Amino acid sequence: MCGIAALFSTRGRLADRDGMLRACARMADRGPDDSGVWTNPSGAVQLGHRRLSIIDLSEGGAQPMTVDGGRLAVVFNGEIYNHAALRRSLEARGHAFRSASDTEVLLRLYAEYGASFAEHLRGMFAFAIWDEAAGGMLLGRDPYGIKPLYVADDGRTVRAASQVKALLAMGGVDTAPEPAGHAGFFLWGHVPEPFTLYRGIRSFPPGHTQWIGAEGAQAPRAFGTVPDALRQAEAASGAVPADTDEAVRDALLDTVRAHLVADVEVGVFLSAGRDSTTLAALATEAGGRLKSVTLGFDEFAGTDNDEVPLAEAAARHYGTDHQTVRVGQQEFSGLVGGFFDAMDQPTLDGLNTYLVSRAAAQAGLKVVLSGLGGDELFGGYPSFAEIPRLAATVGALPGHQRLGRGLRAATAPLVRRVASPKAAGLVEYGGTLPGAYLLRRSLFMPYELDRVLGPDLAREGLKALAPLANLSHTVEGLRSDRLKVTALESCHYMRSQLLRDSDWASMAHSLELRVPLVDWELLRRIAPLAAAAPGRVDKAALARAARPALPASIADRPKTGFTTPVRDWLEASGESPGGRGLRGWAQHVYDRFTTAAP
Repeated sequence: MCGIAALFSTRGRLADRDGMLRACARMADRGPDDSGVWTNPSGAVQLGHRRLSIIDLSEGGAQPMTVDGGRLAVVFNGEIYNHAALRRSLEARGHAFRSASDTEVLLRLYAEYGASFAEHLRGMFAFAIWDEAAGGMLLGRDPYGIKPLYVADDGRTVRAASQVKALLAMGGVDTAPEPAGHAGFFLWGHVPEPFTLYRGIRSFPPGHTQWIGAEGAQAPRAFGTVPDALRQAEAASGAVPADTDEAVRDALLDTVRAHLVADVEVGVFLSAGRDSTTLAALATEAGGRLKSVTLGFDEFAGTDNDEVPLAEAAARHYGTDHQTVRVGQQEFSGLVGGFFDAMDQPTLDGLNTYLVSRAAAQAGLKVVLSGLGGDELFGGYPSFAEIPRLAATVGALPGHQRLGRGLRAATAPLVRRVASPKAAGLVEYGGTLPGAYLLRRSLFMPYELDRVLGPDLAREGLKALAPLANLSHTVEGLRSDRLKVTALESCHYMRSQLLRDSDWASMAHSLELRVPLVDWELLRRIAPLAAAAPGRVDKAALARAARPALPASIADRPKTGFTTPVRDWLEASGESPGGRGLRGWAQHVYDRFTTAAP
């Protein structure tokens, strides 16, 4: 796990080394173990890297890495979990390795297969490969978008980095406001991909590679996307296995084993939920005794909101080396500044992960497993039932969209006084599955944005976002409501908020966060089962994979969110305007970003 940066002057000008050094310095927490900058012979290309040593801790794993006398060079962020099998295959083809790192495997795999090499990778990754002989650079990102990669291309120079703030530090980037990024934040509570707050910076598309030569950037090419995988799963789903539970368990054990590959200790975030407890059980079964960490809050001690007792009981049940770290308001007040400095783009989330990552780092861990992704793949959110039900009910009304627009215009003043502003859009948006999803997940509705941003910025932003068209494109070709909601939750809420926030919030503490339930191979094994037997491939099936079985206090516990006293703390610290709720907090976060110098 690392921070990467790349710069390619397609016009052949000398690259700005000082800018690259600034970008790497901005990502110091992502890689405190080592750093380096490489420049190609012409001086038009620079690769920068910050290293958090996880696989091959020796100098052999250092980056930027070159092979064949500098013909190929790479910076890579993430982990390739099948690197050992790929290494054996490449050695059989005559490749000789000088290190034990997955980075060298990635580079030699490119030498063997060219741009199509990404199809062979299982892991979380973002990379920039310079091919001196071909005179070009290849960028790529994993199919789920677990690892971030941002690109700024002004037609003369292509810049890329793991963080928006690193690109800003590099300089030479158009920082004019991007209306879609600003409108997207208020629409969703996060900045939706591919946008950022800045016109000159875009998020690189997950599951794609892109070749950039002297003539400029070619169109990105897909090698694996979540919607495509779900469509293929639906088309391939056939007879349901006699023992669905065993098929689920085999797939889960496989992904957990893969995610335990490391040359350092791997721990687990352990809450009182089924996802993290099941991971702890499977990881203990697959790899022996492991360290687990639970975050608790002083204010919740002895109350029903305190997850610590159940988590500690689970730790005893599975024999983990457990550590509970509690945080109180006084300690939190000293962390707020660092939290906002680490936040790469404005978001309503991330603080829970920031705090529990800090706890894991204090426990001496560099790698930790998280249960993120279980709800998206196994249908755990209430949205899996509620969104299709709402769409079917409202969609039965003739001309519901036109009727809804009229009702909203007529009732908006009253609704704003007596109910949620979303209620005014119930008939207008609720009659289609994408519209019902927007209604459920949005922070502000599209018709409210002009009051928040002003009419011009809201209009331009919504035009670029095209939220309903974008959501409809995500589910295009899918028949199953279950898989449609999986696609929406995975490609929007999880990717642009949960995964992104998990990345910056964990890396702020030099911690690699791994997500075994967000795994390309797991998706391809579970999705056909979910398409064929959605009622049998659910969160209960996930929980039944644990050996020994989960404690009844956890297995039978109703789904709850991770409750924190953070809102009270923020108001007490002066960081959140009192009494304005989630929307007030959104305005406060936005103001911090837009008033700070880029």
